[in-house]
Amino acid sequence: MLGRSSSPHSINSRDNQTIMLQKKICVLGPTGVGKTSLIKQFVEGIFSEKYLTSIGVKIDKKLLINGIRPVQLMIWDLEGIDKYSHFNPRYLRGASGLIFVADKSRFSSVSELMEIYSLTKKHLDVPSILAINKDDLPQSIKWDQSIVDSHAQSFDRIFTTSAKTGQSVEEMFEQIGKLITES
Repeated sequence: MLGRSSSPHSINSRDNQTIMLQKKICVLGPTGVGKTSLIKQFVEGIFSEKYLTSIGVKIDKKLLINGIRPVQLMIWDLEGIDKYSHFNPRYLRGASGLIFVADKSRFSSVSELMEIYSLTKKHLDVPSILAINKDDLPQSIKWDQSIVDSHAQSFDRIFTTSAKTGQSVEEMFEQIGKLITES
């Protein structure tokens, strides 16, 4: 049984007086890079070949048991940002961490992502992870790892992920959980 929340970021359990943190994570990136699939793999452990475009924001949650204190991640899946769908900084309010997603099979997604990163950092400075997703697919012929490496210092961690196989998905979300509870 859960007691009253003493703040919007903590839940007090009457049974054992353990305080569980609740933290907002925003997942951002260009259209079609696999943001929703990464979240679905993490939260539900499934992958779907169906492509559904996110419109606006979809919120999922999952409890992480990270060390001493459990953390309820409120994961905001923001719609892909491109020339048709513009960046909306209002979705970032209250975020404790950010996951930026690029597509390894589409190198242009890296430059698009860095534009989104620049816009985001004007409004918020919190722990950030870069996910190079779709590692199960052949990398783009134009892929230039040196460009990705040149942006590495902008992020707290970089993961190569696959929403399809689950590669590094759990570890990435566990890491953002650790980063936001330590900061």
